[in-house]
Amino acid sequence: MLKSLLFIPDISGFTKFVQTTEVEHSQHVIAELLEILIASNTQKLQLAEVEGDALFFYKEQDIPSQEKLLAQVETMYTAFYGHLKLLEKNRICPCNACTMAPQLELKIVAHCGEIQSLQVQGNKKPFGESVIETHRLLKNNIDSDNYILISDELASELKMSLGYESRLFSFRESAENYDDKEIKFIYSEVDKELLKLLPYESPTYVELDKKPNLSYTIQIDASANEVLEIITNYRYRGDWVKGVDRFEYNEGEITRLGSEHVCVINGKHFNFTTVTKDVDPGKMIYGELTESIPPIDKFYQFYTLESLTENSCTVTCETYWVTRSLIKKLIIALVIKKHFKKNMKNSLDNLKAFTEK
Repeated sequence: MLKSLLFIPDISGFTKFVQTTEVEHSQHVIAELLEILIASNTQKLQLAEVEGDALFFYKEQDIPSQEKLLAQVETMYTAFYGHLKLLEKNRICPCNACTMAPQLELKIVAHCGEIQSLQVQGNKKPFGESVIETHRLLKNNIDSDNYILISDELASELKMSLGYESRLFSFRESAENYDDKEIKFIYSEVDKELLKLLPYESPTYVELDKKPNLSYTIQIDASANEVLEIITNYRYRGDWVKGVDRFEYNEGEITRLGSEHVCVINGKHFNFTTVTKDVDPGKMIYGELTESIPPIDKFYQFYTLESLTENSCTVTCETYWVTRSLIKKLIIALVIKKHFKKNMKNSLDNLKAFTEK
């Protein structure tokens, strides 16, 4: 029987990350990273199972070349750390999960051997001694949480020299004993500074050289972090913003700069993008931009939060709009501004009631 490739990317620091951070956001971060790793599967590996913080891939009776395998490893590391950099640069949430996410690391274990298969609820699951060995290799004495480990058996199939070196990889030999059986392997730490991270869309920073067209401030008896979570988590938006048929957004994503959501009102879709602007030290801010509210060309709305005590804060909502036509300005002044002002006050009053409840 031909040997099969067994391949496990495992997110390092997951247990500590989940236990010491906000559960909902930590789950979102891990889910996003697992999705990123799955999407970076260029070698058409079969996903056998999602194992909490890890992915178990295999390629039945087929082992890629050394070049293809190492290219797959580099692709996954590049995608993983590129996404962490995106989370770091574009985050608006101050919670521990979002703050600590850039500290996560990635290790990958690759092995090979003969495997058998089970059918479980219509899904094919590989099993056998090689599968067990692959998982055991995750438990080793390597003094790093950021490495690629290749078993000697797989290195032999790849005809890979034990001292292989390249720009990104510099392999060393080691071994571990599992149930009185020694398994030799080579491993290389991965320097993320050497990765050519893919560019990502820069967040929109808004500079406004005028006073807001409308402003309203309210005090809420809840922490600023809690209120910011309710404002930025679109799952709660319908609880305090009324008159919207539904909100469409990516439920698996933590809202960050560049995030998008859609308000559907009477069948019309209004597209919003998360933006930001400078704010005084000690304050937090969340902003949105839409270009789909006629007759306004650009409509900005910002929520600025300032802590008063551990369990109270002020929330100031400011709106700015840009119009390039005198007729549009007249329509806004005579008809729309009053409507905006009423909606702003109602929304913040509803936010206060919902949060304090």
